[in-house]
Amino acid sequence: MVVFLANRANLQSKRLHDRIQDRLSSHFDNVRRRRGEPREAGPYRVVADVNPRQFLTDDEYPVAAARIEIGFQLQTGEPHEYYWFNWIEPDRSLLVGWHQDDTHDDLGPVHLQVNDGATPVAHDPADFIDSHPLDVVERRRNSLRDAVLAVNWEQGRPVGLDSAAMENE
Repeated sequence: MVVFLANRANLQSKRLHDRIQDRLSSHFDNVRRRRGEPREAGPYRVVADVNPRQFLTDDEYPVAAARIEIGFQLQTGEPHEYYWFNWIEPDRSLLVGWHQDDTHDDLGPVHLQVNDGATPVAHDPADFIDSHPLDVVERRRNSLRDAVLAVNWEQGRPVGLDSAAMENE
């Protein structure tokens, strides 16, 4: 059993992202930390390559490559961190991810977002996890399969989420 302490006051961004990288290395391939790009909030991202057919246990899944990108911004002026936990399929221009940030306040502090390329096609409220970032990563990783499989498709493009499939998110 892993115990996470709720006191996050002493978190350091590089160290946190290194720990996320270590944690994900046992689940995914080619896990690496990179510096955030100017358009991205937070200084770092952890990126992992994923075989969707293996991860989703679906040999018929239409793409053979995806990646996960995770980033935390620690000093936000809020009582909690901001984070982005995204599943990205470049071949289908799909992004599915949880975002805890200062956008979409009408949905609460966290939303689950689906993008078709750079265009958001769905935003649904998601559970706020008031916990250590490593616990957030673990819990989102455990919910990722359901989130990816809940994406609705029309004519080969993502168009939204099956909310009923995400009720236990």
